[in-house]
Amino acid sequence: MAEKTKVPPRPSAKRFATHIGVLVATLGSAVGLGNIWKFPSLAGANGGAAFMFIYLLCTLVIGLPVLLAELSIGREGRGDAVRSLQRVAPGTFWWIIGASGVLAAFLIMSFYAEVSGWVLAYIVKAIGGTALSTDSAVTSEAFTSLVTNPWLSLLVQWAVLAVTGAIIMLGVSKGIEATTKRLMPLLLIMLVIVGVRSLTLPGGGEGLAFLFRPDWSKVTFSTVLTALGLAFFKLSLGMGCMMTYAAYYPDDQDIPKTGTRVVLSDLTISILAGVAIFPAVFAFGFEPSVGPGLLFITIPAVFASMPFGGFFMAIFFVLTFFAATGAILSLLEVITAFLENQFNFDRIKATLATLFGLALFGAPAALSSSLTAEVKLFGKNFFDLYDFVSSNLLLPIGGILIAVFVGWVWKKAKFQDVLSNRGSLDNLGMTGTIFNLLKFVTPVLILVVLVSGLV
Repeated sequence: MAEKTKVPPRPSAKRFATHIGVLVATLGSAVGLGNIWKFPSLAGANGGAAFMFIYLLCTLVIGLPVLLAELSIGREGRGDAVRSLQRVAPGTFWWIIGASGVLAAFLIMSFYAEVSGWVLAYIVKAIGGTALSTDSAVTSEAFTSLVTNPWLSLLVQWAVLAVTGAIIMLGVSKGIEATTKRLMPLLLIMLVIVGVRSLTLPGGGEGLAFLFRPDWSKVTFSTVLTALGLAFFKLSLGMGCMMTYAAYYPDDQDIPKTGTRVVLSDLTISILAGVAIFPAVFAFGFEPSVGPGLLFITIPAVFASMPFGGFFMAIFFVLTFFAATGAILSLLEVITAFLENQFNFDRIKATLATLFGLALFGAPAALSSSLTAEVKLFGKNFFDLYDFVSSNLLLPIGGILIAVFVGWVWKKAKFQDVLSNRGSLDNLGMTGTIFNLLKFVTPVLILVVLVSGLV
């Protein structure tokens, strides 16, 4: 995949129109179902507070440096994930980092669209009142009936792809930026409302203790690997999203400030999601380690215990779908931009090809609790396999390669030149510290956790 000269501008080369649009779109990529669905379920299955502490550490020490590295490469390369690497390191093999990111984005979307479809289905369930109950047997049955229905599983997945694909076709500014600027504030407001209600439930204090009082006896290398994978998953690292979005940044965008705000906001929303869910888990006697269904089993119980619960539950899942939309848009954009630049597809053709591929490869994941439930590869169904390969293999490996590239190929002067906007920002001390982490600490930590966890 050699670098091509005089590449004509493609529709994906358009840029975000405002600095606030940059922040909200980037945050929309990081904040999604990973915060509201995956973080609580993994924290519940891995000891609560101990897992959260490790996750916070992974995010700050490993996630933030890799995030800034990806953003710097993307803005400097001004292309899709592969093209940016081809431009900043022409004639080398480093484009493979971008290719790995595109593959990871594709695999993640293949199961993430299904989870987003569950959220879409729960909007209907909330309106009909079929999932609204404080009885765990009722809420569990409502979720089980959804995921074991093959046609409904496919239908909600395709609906998600159709809605988000239409937004991608509108382009960067009119589609991605305009959508995320409207949706993110609404999600934050609803999380706060649900969190306040959850804290007032009898027995909710036990849930807070679970979330904030660590049990180190449950920590293993696998726990650390899971936390690292979640940090990469939630910050959209190693999957080409940040490189692709950074290509649309204005030349004067303060990347370190933007990246730090995104990380802190992402952590805040994850904690808010935990506060909203775990007090309800213990108040109603649910099992915190139930897994991916935790959101869909506990949240209905919270709303069932408050006036106008069905209405507020519908609003909550609408906004949860909005949160998922921000992340989905960034993943779709990675694949769409790749097809535009590498194969000269126009935007509509690239989007349609992306949606077709995801509908095809996502079907086995959507059917993992029904028709393909007995099909196991390496002991995992398609849903879990896509999740494992992307979150636990491709994303950490991509993180190692990004850190090695910046630390040992780009080197300090180039990295600081990009992050200081050619010397116009006074941030050499901070960027020097980030660089040293990328060069000496980050790749070693990721490698140790990756190998130990797998062994």
